[in-house]
Amino acid sequence: MYHKTVLPNGLRVMIVDMPHMESVSLGIWIGTGGRYENMQNAGISHFLEHMVFKGTETRSNKVLKESIEGIGGSLNGFTGEEATCYFVKVPKKFTELGLDVLSDMAINPKLSAKEIDREREVIFEEIKMYKDRPDHYVHQLLCELMWPNHPLGMPLVGTEKILEKIDKTRLLEYKERFYRPENIVICVCGQIEEEVFIKYVKKHLSRLEKGMPHRYKKFQSRQKKRQHNFYKKDIEQMHLNIGFHNVSRFHTDKYTSSLLNIILGGNMSSRLFHEVREKKGLAYDISASVKHYSDTGAFIIGAGVDSKKLKKAIEVIMKELKKIKKTRVQSGEFQRAKDFYKGQLCMALDDTLNRMLWMGDKLIAKDINYNTDEIIDSINMVTPDMVMELAKKIFRPNNMNISLVGPISKKDQRGIINRLKV
Repeated sequence: MYHKTVLPNGLRVMIVDMPHMESVSLGIWIGTGGRYENMQNAGISHFLEHMVFKGTETRSNKVLKESIEGIGGSLNGFTGEEATCYFVKVPKKFTELGLDVLSDMAINPKLSAKEIDREREVIFEEIKMYKDRPDHYVHQLLCELMWPNHPLGMPLVGTEKILEKIDKTRLLEYKERFYRPENIVICVCGQIEEEVFIKYVKKHLSRLEKGMPHRYKKFQSRQKKRQHNFYKKDIEQMHLNIGFHNVSRFHTDKYTSSLLNIILGGNMSSRLFHEVREKKGLAYDISASVKHYSDTGAFIIGAGVDSKKLKKAIEVIMKELKKIKKTRVQSGEFQRAKDFYKGQLCMALDDTLNRMLWMGDKLIAKDINYNTDEIIDSINMVTPDMVMELAKKIFRPNNMNISLVGPISKKDQRGIINRLKV
């Protein structure tokens, strides 16, 4: 049962009643993230998210954590490309406490200059950690290829050069600009009484004042040819990403894209897992994933491969991409992909936290398709021909991007490029 309310100040509240649950999961979603930034402040959304956890005018960092963990709950947050979220999972009788703590954090962070300087150093270590992780860094290189000179191509954590210039004044300006009621969604899932929870929200958040709406920089692909980005690093494996521009979250082919992903590399029954790992032993890690943003998307194949096996692995991947463009998926395999999608969705939504994260992500993006029966109907309507046609549109040579991190030579680069044929 869903209950949606909009307060007079524009703040949106979604209550998802899960009557037999003992936990309540609650999230404050802000409509800002990496893609709302620019070359002068890249990483500020993530920096502000860190600072929100450093204390408020009335609660220290330690008290914030103890308030939730002291009742057996959990407290966390994250920054994405299109949203920032702060959330708790608590026993149901502590629902108001969870909202009180979250709203205090998000709306009244102290942002002390001393803590900002200290946390900046923490984020510098985070930046180094990600660069040292080849599976993460190869993805960042791919994003730079796919979204050049665009916020989606910049690292969410920012860079040391940019973060050095972000101080209390800039953090406050950014917060005042985006942390406005019409840009906030409160999503709660669990055993909730609607009237009681709305009273809690009005008590803790009704004083927020409206601001001006803000837009992100829209993206339109102008890619004309295959692109690559290779980074030489002395490690044991080659880390590979192959990415294609894909449909957005509002496109009619979104669910077709999701099924295409499952068939190719979404689970252990997928074609790439079977061919690359099980049949030929070329990789331990091989998978595919999709990203659906508001106006663009990505279809990404990732693998970790021994340098001696890389060319062969790429040949096998290319063969599978060609195959799905030319040959209709058989009914048994196609039905398994549909059943996998539907089963994963239903099992995920059994948990209050997973449901809150799923629902909040949709609401903050103004995606109104959150009725699971309607989503399952949309999945059932996808046909093998639709998957084949979408594969033809996505897997084109001039839509291909490849990034590599590992011990790669000039000779290896030429051999790899020659095998990138779909």
